[in-house]
Amino acid sequence: MNEKFRKIVLGGGCFWCLDPIYKNLTGVEDVVVGYAGGAVPSPTYEQVCTGRTGHAEVVEVTYDPEMISLNGLLNVFFQVHDPTTLNRQGADVGTQYRSIILVKDEAEKEQVEEIVEKIDQSDLWRSKIVTQIEILSEFYPAEDYHQDYYEKNPWAGYCQVVINPKLKKFKQKFASQLKQ
Repeated sequence: MNEKFRKIVLGGGCFWCLDPIYKNLTGVEDVVVGYAGGAVPSPTYEQVCTGRTGHAEVVEVTYDPEMISLNGLLNVFFQVHDPTTLNRQGADVGTQYRSIILVKDEAEKEQVEEIVEKIDQSDLWRSKIVTQIEILSEFYPAEDYHQDYYEKNPWAGYCQVVINPKLKKFKQKFASQLKQ
């Protein structure tokens, strides 16, 4: 990885939803969907779906901090999912759909906690933010068929009903931050 890039791992429901959002954001170099935050090494999608591995569906976002700050990434994160619902996003229910931010070290964890506290004190959400903030132990890329799922399957039911409205709202709200 180029020295100028940084990575952060974010979970906010189904990873298929976060993937196209971050891929459209200026300053984001790469997005990989996967699993993190659990105890089972190299889990499969089927294992994670049971909710028994402890893993969340996440995206690993590689970004250029000179083009988008950590604060900017998290501002998007906290507006494209509901961080106030424990272990659920819409119809997706279970610990694998929890709101979670996985960071590289204690210093970044403190920085993220400060950002989250400010967002929690704003009037963005009526309820308290329940997003977990942890140091990343391991990120496991998801199977190939999950990578770029929205791009490969734009007419799939889930893409039409769940992802399209979320992506449309994101593009309207963050129009000035979209890749050209």
